[in-house]
Amino acid sequence: MIEAMKLRLLIVGLLLGTIGALAPLRTSAQVPNANEVVAPTAYASADPVARNVPFQLAVVLKIRPGFHINAREKSAAYLIATDLKYELPAGFTAGEAIYPKGTLHTFAFSKDKPLNVYEDTVTLKLPVTATGDAPLGEQHIALKVRYQACSNEVCLPPVTLPVTATINVAATGTKAAHAEIFATR
Repeated sequence: MIEAMKLRLLIVGLLLGTIGALAPLRTSAQVPNANEVVAPTAYASADPVARNVPFQLAVVLKIRPGFHINAREKSAAYLIATDLKYELPAGFTAGEAIYPKGTLHTFAFSKDKPLNVYEDTVTLKLPVTATGDAPLGEQHIALKVRYQACSNEVCLPPVTLPVTATINVAATGTKAAHAEIFATR
């Protein structure tokens, strides 16, 4: 009787140990939430920005390894293009968002047609001007990035992530900032 009980405890212990050892494997193979695949950060091309002097905002998207998002210029009508929207506070104007070209890639699910996608890091830009009546000091511009992320195995639902660009407005004088992002190439 005692031997049988020891044997059961040994089997239960081995099973629990095996399950515990496999748990990290199961976790790493799980599909992430769609809003965890892209990390957006906003930057301004000047600090401070001067009234009536155009500047740019950049939203840098860091895309999780093993994933891609559809480029703005999509390869097929059914795909969801990357999109940048904005809500300007009083005293600001903006032009059209500027999207980089994507890269054509063929995936297991699209062997017959390459898809135009963004991978790794991509920068979206928005031309903005603080008008003559823009409030001075720290201002916030609300941005929204919409995308659909896919891996080679699965496409996640489309998501919209909020991003805030913080800028300092001065009556005059401007100084270039973030040259590594805004340098012309």
